[in-house]
Amino acid sequence: MAFSTTPAAHAGHSTLPVIVVTGMAFEARIARGKGVEVVYAARADLLERALSAAVARGCSGIVSFGTAGGLAPDLEPGGLIVAEAVEGPFGRLETDRAWADRLAAALSTGPLVARLRRGLMAAVTAPLVTAEDKRVLHRSTGALAVDMESHIAGATAAAHGLPFAVCRAIVDPAWRTLPSAATAGLRDDGTTALGPILRELLRQPAQIGALIQVAVDARAARMSLVQARHAMGEAGVLRLGRG
Repeated sequence: MAFSTTPAAHAGHSTLPVIVVTGMAFEARIARGKGVEVVYAARADLLERALSAAVARGCSGIVSFGTAGGLAPDLEPGGLIVAEAVEGPFGRLETDRAWADRLAAALSTGPLVARLRRGLMAAVTAPLVTAEDKRVLHRSTGALAVDMESHIAGATAAAHGLPFAVCRAIVDPAWRTLPSAATAGLRDDGTTALGPILRELLRQPAQIGALIQVAVDARAARMSLVQARHAMGEAGVLRLGRG
């Protein structure tokens, strides 16, 4: 199967799930939970197809959740963004203000409060890997961070009249240029293959130091996502009660 979904665990027949959209399998594992249907894929057409199928089954809203590249130079790995809008290939897509307020409130009551920012997200169709590319996008949009899924989630929500929200954790900061090995193993379905990464390291062993730093950054982002998902569950912000 080219894409994956996690069926919702329904609290009752009257409540439709929230769809959580991610790009990678590890993000999907973090997002899973009661009342949530998770849709993920790294390739845009596969993600769009899976999301359309999930919406057709019924949902109360759509959340873009996972990692993001930092654009604002003061954002450290593990920083959290609750977006007010997404600027990308489909133009500007506003998030649901009330839902974003609830998300931010849920993330402001524990260890995440110092890492939380609200503002504009950017979305792109191909990874931004160099510090210069990130600098240019930040200067042109003013966005805090960038990902490759939020515009798809937002456009689908807009097309179906559904609430839309974004919660993303910074994985690579604005000043970091990613080594080619960091993206070599990403499969279309959002899983990671080790072989291409090892081959890239054999081709260019000098990347190993940069790749270790990427792993350290990724650990910080993962920790923030786990804490955010727990806080969201505790606060009940993934239950919208539409249905």
